[in-house]
Amino acid sequence: MQPPNPQFPGDLYLWSEIARNFGILIAGIIGLGIAWWRSRAANMQAKAALEQNDLARRDHITELFNRAVGQLGDDKLEVRLGAIYTLRAICEDQEFRSYAAPVVQTLSAYVRNRSSALDGNGMPEDLAVIVEWLHMNVGPEAAEDEE
Repeated sequence: MQPPNPQFPGDLYLWSEIARNFGILIAGIIGLGIAWWRSRAANMQAKAALEQNDLARRDHITELFNRAVGQLGDDKLEVRLGAIYTLRAICEDQEFRSYAAPVVQTLSAYVRNRSSALDGNGMPEDLAVIVEWLHMNVGPEAAEDEE
């Protein structure tokens, strides 16, 4: 291999090529390290954002649950029905199946407490909605559907 510039002797040219290639190798290794470090930082940031989103969603569902339970005691039928439908939606959300048992227990207790105050004129609409939903989702037919 002849150097392109006759001012450099052969050995000096070879050593400069080796030094240049070694410098490129070191720069490449440093570049890969920086790329890996930035990728790792981005992955950790994305994971933290997902965890934050999950926590915010859980807080939102808990707030909905607490507000709906509080609204069950409201005097207005519309407010009680809204609370019942909210609790049903929480219970039916596949992501929050852990709320199913508390929702069913809450609605069952609501039916028990409200049914003791019935005056014989038939079941109020809010109780009818709860009983129908509990029968469809928790009653004997629901157990047979799952088998």
